Amino acid sequence: MADSMTQSAQISSSHGLADGQNSVATKDSKMSDSFQSSSPVSLIQSPQVKDLVHWRDPKKSGVVFGLSLLTLLSLAAFSVISVVSYLLLALLCVTISFRIYKAVVQAVQKSDDGHPFKALMEKDVSVPPETFRKHVDSSLTHINRLLKQLRKLFLVEDLIDSLKLAVVMWLLTYVGAVFNGITILILADILLFAVPPFYEKNKTQIDHYMEIARTQVNTTMAKLQEKLPGAIKRTKAE
Repeated sequence: MADSMTQSAQISSSHGLADGQNSVATKDSKMSDSFQSSSPVSLIQSPQVKDLVHWRDPKKSGVVFGLSLLTLLSLAAFSVISVVSYLLLALLCVTISFRIYKAVVQAVQKSDDGHPFKALMEKDVSVPPETFRKHVDSSLTHINRLLKQLRKLFLVEDLIDSLKLAVVMWLLTYVGAVFNGITILILADILLFAVPPFYEKNKTQIDHYMEIARTQVNTTMAKLQEKLPGAIKRTKAE
């Protein structure tokens, strides 16, 4: 009798442990899915952004590209405060002029159309608490992931990855000596709208050369790992 009770307790305990592990795995899976769906990569790969950078609608892409490039060029020539002030001043000039124009038209036509921005003023612009908490949780997930990755790189958990980071930082010192941050953003904006159409037209040739370069890099990294000391290679293998 005692043995049967003990076996029942062990079975229920094992079931409880399995359920707990399954719930944790499900929670981790949901967090991973949430992170992937809200990551910058998924944002860039969204259909709306793809349509913009591939110039599916030339008018819309041209407006977005022109405004973004104009803003970045303005930031390169003026301070952030000046650019923001000029943008808000231009917006105010447009809205005030339109408001006065509609008031004059209503006075001449003796109509009672009301405020021209009434529909926009009645819209709810408040941020729901659920949406705010969702974005905060998403940002916290990104920050925690970044901190863990930085810890691995700077504490040399993987020697190869740390060496890669060192090479990238060394190259960026030369980039920083030639370009400043705004210039890099301007170049990135131009490339964002120029590279996708070019890649779409020459996809086969570009993929071929990219595969050759990837193979060459993998071969070089394999040779480098073979020349590492035995203790480091064992750590890498583990």
